[in-house]
Amino acid sequence: MCGRFVLFTSGQDLLDEVAALPGVAAVEAPDGTPPPRYNIAPTQQVPLIRIDGATARLDAARWGLLPHWKKDETGPPLFNARGETVAEKPSFRSAFKARRGLMVLDGYYEWRQDEGGKQPFFVRPERGLLYAAALWDTGLDRLSTTMVTTDATENMAWLHHRLPLFLAPGEVEQWVHGSPAEALELVHPSRVAGDLVWREADRAVGNVRNDYAELMGFEG
Repeated sequence: MCGRFVLFTSGQDLLDEVAALPGVAAVEAPDGTPPPRYNIAPTQQVPLIRIDGATARLDAARWGLLPHWKKDETGPPLFNARGETVAEKPSFRSAFKARRGLMVLDGYYEWRQDEGGKQPFFVRPERGLLYAAALWDTGLDRLSTTMVTTDATENMAWLHHRLPLFLAPGEVEQWVHGSPAEALELVHPSRVAGDLVWREADRAVGNVRNDYAELMGFEG
């Protein structure tokens, strides 16, 4: 699963990265790009990528899906959606059918129990950004999103049994433009995860009010 993540790539650098995705010819960001963030948590605003034809659009969305039928914000935030059941679960099936997008990350945090308590780790790719399969909806007249997850890959199972569904650049078009059946073909432990690296993070990341680069830890 993923309950905290990092996105410090911002401004033109972020737009250039999105523009480099296969099939994307133009990028729009009507409200600009977010500032660098180092401890993004559920219910906060995150940049959601939606691709229409050859145009990618970045908009701020609530991290925690608000299905179109939802009447209020009660209940736990739907910030993760299990890929194995995403086509059937009432909370996600409508969005999965027609509203698939991407969440973009520089890395994410995951916790593992040790003798001193829960130790957070910062997980990132060896290079570039991570693109997580996402769903979006507009319940309560708000743009919102959730991150799709799968079983962890063998190299990451030591940390947690679930993992975001990270898409390779060549898989993005199939996820956002494909039929539901074609999108489901991508719901399996991510091949991208084989290139992930990690290090111990600062335990202060557990407090959502902390948001600074040192939370990611340091290269050893």
